Amino acid sequence: MIYIIYFLAGLFIVLACAMLYAFYRGRDFGLFIMGVTYGTSGVLALALPHWWPLVAGFVLVWLLKLLGLEPSLEPEKRDE
Repeated sequence: MIYIIYFLAGLFIVLACAMLYAFYRGRDFGLFIMGVTYGTSGVLALALPHWWPLVAGFVLVWLLKLLGLEPSLEPEKRDE
């Protein structure tokens, strides 16, 4: 069970790095908050080898999505 927790914590940290890089490129504040949430829960799951930080981080990110902080996928408008 500990290896599954370590694997998921590493996956959360990689996901956090990807979200923070996307924030750097697009400046969407929701990506920053969700990336920090994923990263914090991943690091906390590594420091305390328990499953609850992963579940708490996942639930918090879903709450942020329900609040509307998820980035929208709008196509770019081109002037012709």
